[in-house]
Amino acid sequence: MQFADIKNDIAFRKIFGNEQKTAPLISFLNASLELEGDKRVVGVAIANPYQFPRIAGEKATILDVRATDQSGRKFVVEMQVADKKGFDKRVQYYISRDYSMQIDKGEDYPLLHPAYFIGILDFPFGNDPDYHTRHLILNKATNEHLLKDIQFSFIELPKFTKEMNQLETPIDKWTYFIKHSEELNVIPDFANEDEGLKVAFLEADKYQWSKEELKAYDNVSIKEQDERGEREIVAKKAKEENTIEIILEMEKEGFTILQITRVTKKNEEEIIQILDIHKNK
Repeated sequence: MQFADIKNDIAFRKIFGNEQKTAPLISFLNASLELEGDKRVVGVAIANPYQFPRIAGEKATILDVRATDQSGRKFVVEMQVADKKGFDKRVQYYISRDYSMQIDKGEDYPLLHPAYFIGILDFPFGNDPDYHTRHLILNKATNEHLLKDIQFSFIELPKFTKEMNQLETPIDKWTYFIKHSEELNVIPDFANEDEGLKVAFLEADKYQWSKEELKAYDNVSIKEQDERGEREIVAKKAKEENTIEIILEMEKEGFTILQITRVTKKNEEEIIQILDIHKNK
């Protein structure tokens, strides 16, 4: 078996956005929201089945998976691989919009059903050392949970460090699958305890994919590599510009070339060249 990287848009949607095989999404929702008893999700209708990008560089049509369960609750599940500016505000806007759009103007508020945002993040979010956090609206003084209809769940992959023999909870097992799928070549024993997770492993096996799916998967990977390269170039350029400013300021303050080399880690020839260029401007 050769499992796909679940952080790839195509793999993510194949696992969680498959209208014909909803067991993985149901299992994941129950695990990430810690739903038990009569609160558990038993069935879902997926609102936005995925479509393949047709060429390298094209974004997948759908950026997340939206679903409604048997009681009318709304769910947004999103994979976010880069820390985007304004992420916190965007997710609040997304779920608030989905919540409010359930009814039209003039309809009764009791028709509104709870809405949940679940973010799988490939970057740290907040200072809590736990990789899985739940965010609720609570009374500041008493922690009473009166406003229950909007909730958030975040899974921060960089904070997840458990080995396979340390997995205890359903969300531990799901997170291990999401983070380490590419490293595995057999379905681990822990997946056999959860039908949804077992189906997820089977769906992630690229040997069972169509040519169209494999091509789309590669197209997304190419785009992600290009975007990473662009970010690295921008970061390198910004660092270089900052170093030049430091060199010019130190020279202005009377520091010697030797002192500037010690601070900036550039050699004397580079520093002299930078000073000459900017003096001639």
